Amino acid sequence: MSGSDVGADFWMSEYITPWDIYSHGVTGVLAHKKTAYQEMYIVETGTYGKALVLDGKWQSCTGDEFLYHEPLVHPAMIFHGEPRKVLILGGGEGATAREVLRWKSVEKVVMIDIDGEVVEACKQHLPEMHQNVFDDPRLQVKIADALHFLDTTDEKWDVVISDLSDPIESGPSFALFTKEYFEKISRVLSPQGFLVIQAGPVSPGELTLHARLVHTLNTVFPNVQSYSSYTSTYGRPWGFALASLVEIDINPDTEKIDGLLQERTDGELRMLDGIGLVGMLHPPRHLRQAIASAASANQVYTLAEPPKFFGQGSVSK
Repeated sequence: MSGSDVGADFWMSEYITPWDIYSHGVTGVLAHKKTAYQEMYIVETGTYGKALVLDGKWQSCTGDEFLYHEPLVHPAMIFHGEPRKVLILGGGEGATAREVLRWKSVEKVVMIDIDGEVVEACKQHLPEMHQNVFDDPRLQVKIADALHFLDTTDEKWDVVISDLSDPIESGPSFALFTKEYFEKISRVLSPQGFLVIQAGPVSPGELTLHARLVHTLNTVFPNVQSYSSYTSTYGRPWGFALASLVEIDINPDTEKIDGLLQERTDGELRMLDGIGLVGMLHPPRHLRQAIASAASANQVYTLAEPPKFFGQGSVSK
């Protein structure tokens, strides 16, 4: 193209739909391994810094991961107000734990990830993300299956964060987006607790997964709220869902939220404040309609019929 200077000879192409690809220019590969569970790359990119890629799917990138991790973590923490015990299911990069441990009230965090090789690679190659959070004595990392952990723990948690890779059929996590999984979480959640999940893309052509996940959550929890954040390296807005036994106020006082964050967290957030949170809690009309349609059709994900996220990615030179 006239006037363009293409700066990469190595491309990672992520298949978003059967007709759409997002190609990321890669300037270097820091780590590559096929683990027992998935294929992992940690790469350098030209625009957004270092990235973790699993099974061809972009997980997070140092240049814009705050657009994912801040909305994943802080709304649940804000609504609880004073979380002391937090369970993270997934979260291999350590960035989710980093955001949780900003909260001064937090006394214990347990992070469950099935793939220890990914966790170790992230420790080595992505210090910008974890910021040495693995050395924090409040954090316990367990290399284990999330379903087994939920079946065997008797502890109650103030906040549970489900930060899992996308539910592609060949990956390790497609069963962890089901009613049975959410029921297991409800058993270990404190009565005033909050669950948050990463809930897939919410672009107009990809709403089915998110809408059905929200409805599936709503068969277990009486209060569920959809919200989203545009994450640049995903190429589209990404959805989250907050669930609880207690009511979720979608019109909280923005000044009170700002005061709460200033008083109870360390460091300044980059994208989330009171106004930002209230904006996210009001999804656009087309997204609300998709969720309502999934509820009307009673479309529920179960272990017998789990979600299947589209595709993987490819590498080319």
